[in-house]
Amino acid sequence: MKKLLALAVIAGGVLFVVKRNKAAKAEADLWREATAPVPSSNGTTPAKPAGASHN
Repeated sequence: MKKLLALAVIAGGVLFVVKRNKAAKAEADLWREATAPVPSSNGTTPAKPAGASHN
């Protein structure tokens, strides 16, 4: 009985980690898509705004 309970706890932990990693990857993909530069209609990248600081 103890072995079965330990196996269930381990399986639950593995499933938790897998689900958390999938959620983190999905969040990173959304963030990357949301912050990607939008190409202009002629295929070039947009210029920086006039007031942009130079780092």
